[in-house]
Amino acid sequence: MLKGKHLIAGEWVGGTTSFQNMPVEGAPDSFAKGEPEHVDAAAHAAEEAFWSYGFTERSTRAAFLRKIAEEIDARGAEITAMGTKETGLPEARLNGERGRTVGQLRLFADHIEAGDYLDRRHDEALPDRAPLPRPDLKMMQRPIGPVAVFGASNFPLAFSTAGGDTAAALAAGCPVVVKGHSAHPGVSDIVAQAIDAAVKACDLHPGVFSQIQGGNRAVGTALVQHPFIKAVGFTGSLAGGRAMFDLCAARPEPIPFFGELGSVNPMFVLENAAANRGKEIATGWAGSLSMGAGQFCTNPGVALLLAGPDADAFEAAAKDALAEIGGQTMLTEGIAGSYHSGADRMAEAASVRSVLKTECTGRTATPFLFSTTAEDFLANHDLAEEVFGPLGLIVIARDAEERLEVARSIVGQLTCTIHMDDADLPAAQSLMPILERKAGRLLVNGFPTGVEVSDTMVHGGPYPASTNFGATSVGTLSIRRFLRPVCYQNFPDGLLPVDLA
Repeated sequence: MLKGKHLIAGEWVGGTTSFQNMPVEGAPDSFAKGEPEHVDAAAHAAEEAFWSYGFTERSTRAAFLRKIAEEIDARGAEITAMGTKETGLPEARLNGERGRTVGQLRLFADHIEAGDYLDRRHDEALPDRAPLPRPDLKMMQRPIGPVAVFGASNFPLAFSTAGGDTAAALAAGCPVVVKGHSAHPGVSDIVAQAIDAAVKACDLHPGVFSQIQGGNRAVGTALVQHPFIKAVGFTGSLAGGRAMFDLCAARPEPIPFFGELGSVNPMFVLENAAANRGKEIATGWAGSLSMGAGQFCTNPGVALLLAGPDADAFEAAAKDALAEIGGQTMLTEGIAGSYHSGADRMAEAASVRSVLKTECTGRTATPFLFSTTAEDFLANHDLAEEVFGPLGLIVIARDAEERLEVARSIVGQLTCTIHMDDADLPAAQSLMPILERKAGRLLVNGFPTGVEVSDTMVHGGPYPASTNFGATSVGTLSIRRFLRPVCYQNFPDGLLPVDLA
């Protein structure tokens, strides 16, 4: 059963105003609307909780993460039902996303128990070293304090209330204040109930987790500017993320803003691969492009090929595959409206040819396919902007040198993909120094939609893909965002943190 309220330090708190979700079908639900005073209460509780939670043993935090996963699974049917109602996502997608969410909680629990993430180092004292002795030095990563997390519109579970940012911060030892996304407040409500149950079962300070629903821009501003908040995790639009990044930098005490902001995830289809497997690659691209109505941050929106019959065949195959994909419900009316206007802008660009133009209205998205030359792509930077949805752009280069010029022109990306056969190795080698500087994840002969949660995954990249090119928002390395190194010089064991003694 929905609470319809904010969870602040173990208490369900109402407000003076409310808002409703926007279900695909069924009656809307009402939720308390967040205010800056809710932020202040949650941040104070988080700071108080840090003095105990930030110094807990790793086994305690691991047990907490596993308990959250258990409580989420116990509410699985309720979460899925609410998720399909609010977002229009199919049951299979929501069940899979819930599996990813609880899986990463359990993975992070295993990871912190192993202890390698602490990066413990020890330089033993050298009292007889000349000309100067060396003191005994130990170093370890320590949690930074309360973290603010903003739920994402396109992932009601994996990047929201108990998603990757929350899991990483809690694993690191940092209390969390979540700003729930208005696209799926019902799902956020149920997941917050699961976390609340886990907090109580593990007998932790209730301020270790709070969630504030809805609210206007003032609520988000109050959260990122609150002096007790020491870092922010965000997945969303470039405009919204950049505004919050600037707020974090303008604070009297600037704090890190870990924003994952978007990407067109370009694919480079090399000559031999296009000749031998072009239709197969085009069909796979159509599937990746349209998966989940194209509402993935790793949606591969641009495919680049060299001019010729193989590029023509690729275009025809992609058009046929996309034409068979029907309309899909988008997460919100706002997202659908942005997709429709983005498709209209692309269609109206003088240098762009419409290959597949469909009709979509309301909250429905149908695929679009466009084509342009590399020369025009380089001249019109708007063509390299993300259109969030199942829209693809084929870019045709005259030759390999122009292909390299396009590669150099692209801004930071989450992913870049090379489709190649063995004979394409020299061309791929020429691209690699460029693409390695452009993206956090590089793929060969695959499609980037879908992100494995693992030790090696990097989900981030140079700006504007993310605001911190040295971090990832997926995988166990994401925990390091909410830690900082501390050196202990000439410390007796009794004064050292337990993990260093």
